[in-house]
Amino acid sequence: MSKIENVLRKLHEIESGKTGIIIYSTKEQKIISSYNSRLIVPLASAAKVAIGFCVTKWVEEGNLKWDDLVEEISFNPAEDSKELYPHFQSRKSLSLLEAVEVMIACHDSFVSKSIVSAYGGRKKLNQSIQSYYSTINVTEDPRDDDNKAQLDQLLDLMVDIFQGYQRDPLLWTPIINGLIRQQGTIDGVPVHHLNHMTGGLKNVVVDIGIMGDFNENPFIFALGATQLPNRFRDQAADLKIIKAMGLLYKEYEKQW
Repeated sequence: MSKIENVLRKLHEIESGKTGIIIYSTKEQKIISSYNSRLIVPLASAAKVAIGFCVTKWVEEGNLKWDDLVEEISFNPAEDSKELYPHFQSRKSLSLLEAVEVMIACHDSFVSKSIVSAYGGRKKLNQSIQSYYSTINVTEDPRDDDNKAQLDQLLDLMVDIFQGYQRDPLLWTPIINGLIRQQGTIDGVPVHHLNHMTGGLKNVVVDIGIMGDFNENPFIFALGATQLPNRFRDQAADLKIIKAMGLLYKEYEKQW
């Protein structure tokens, strides 16, 4: 029986829709639990992590520099950049490093559009991403049906980002900073032990990230739930997912 069986059991309590989760142990250097790993999930805002990965690879390859300027910057007033980055609000340009961090930290679609437009457009971006992860496709509108990925490749994306930071922290810092500055909390999980990116639509939840002490063998996870009842009216699935994530953290703590 999987050591994560209680997490899966909680997800199975979601009566409608489809769910999937994959959990990777950095201590064991392998996937320790996988359920419905080939589930195709709408990305919503989680697509911005894939954009950040692509830009980071371009920097690594020498095609861009982190201090390059992204011009014509604006911020989505529906997101929280005003709270997290008040000192940026009057600026019309950001360094590429700053722009990638803000895009992820604030789920900011206006900033992501500026980045993508500045460096070759959506087609070039997807060609680059799909050379690494064939099922990940990013659209301008996070609600677009074609903005999607297979769950196992989202896990691969997060493992590659974590391992990239271990090898070359200066290169991967913008993505990691963005993940760390997320504002969502889960009862029982210390804020600094949940470094992740969520995406949510009316009938969809996606959550990808790093759970646990960043320097003490954290878990890396990808979770998706689709075809849920309207989440704006029915919070039952969300509450079960939150409980499952709390149970996952308890499993992480058992490593010690």
